[in-house]
Amino acid sequence: MGFYLIDYENTKSAGLEGIDALKKTDKVWLFYSENANTLTFKMHKKINECSAEFNFQEVGVGSKNALDFQLVTYLGYLVAQNPKEWFYIVTKDHGFKSAAKFWADRGVKAEVVSDLNRKNEEEEANKLTTAVRDVLPDKDQTKRVVAIIQKYKTKQGINNALVREFPSQDNKKASEIYKAIKPLLKDKKGN
Repeated sequence: MGFYLIDYENTKSAGLEGIDALKKTDKVWLFYSENANTLTFKMHKKINECSAEFNFQEVGVGSKNALDFQLVTYLGYLVAQNPKEWFYIVTKDHGFKSAAKFWADRGVKAEVVSDLNRKNEEEEANKLTTAVRDVLPDKDQTKRVVAIIQKYKTKQGINNALVREFPSQDNKKASEIYKAIKPLLKDKKGN
């Protein structure tokens, strides 16, 4: 049995990859807000066909990281009731590692994964680094560009950070980098 708490604001439908492999004994809580509250018909159908128990948890927003705080609070509630189960926080937000470590240090099986297949976010970071290195003309920029992609949730935020990180005449350098990495930003908000 696994308990999966999905940060839907962060993962969108990518966090639901692996839904077909869930078992009847698994339980899923999809945390969503007004900032991320849509599903495709295809994903809706997969959720309905899923054998696991599926729960939707709408959360209030209004402050930074509101969903994150509510998800972690609910995790604590579930751990108190089911201390022997496995807990998976489904997100690409590195901030959740501290919550998983907190529980792991207390003997609770908790980890951060990027989807329902339980992909490890470290592996995902390595894949991103490789993908960025492959598209950048200047390989020495890879580490800084990857850090920016991981930090910002929107394409606009990434673009603005690139402009600050790589200043040049008419922002030409940042623009070239953004054009190179844009195909890698499909899971980010914005155009």
